[in-house]
Amino acid sequence: MLVRIVKLTFEFAEIDNFKALFNASKEKIRNFEGCLFLELYQDMHQENVFFTYSYWEDEAALNTYRKSPLFKEVWPATKVKFAASPEAWSVNKLASLK
Repeated sequence: MLVRIVKLTFEFAEIDNFKALFNASKEKIRNFEGCLFLELYQDMHQENVFFTYSYWEDEAALNTYRKSPLFKEVWPATKVKFAASPEAWSVNKLASLK
């Protein structure tokens, strides 16, 4: 399993627009073949900074999503709202405690 963490920094005027876009897309992304989990976080002190946190079956599943019509619809609509370049990490989960 691959865990994908993406940091997104938006223009302040675009925060509500991004939230609306995410809400309209989240079920489609989560239900995309190979996506096992999806969450969105907002920084507590920098309200224009968000993180997506998703689980993918493997890197191939993530890459399939990144080449999909869904991604090609959502990503351009997202990136025009950025105040800074996004940062992304693909990581392996080593431990999880509940």
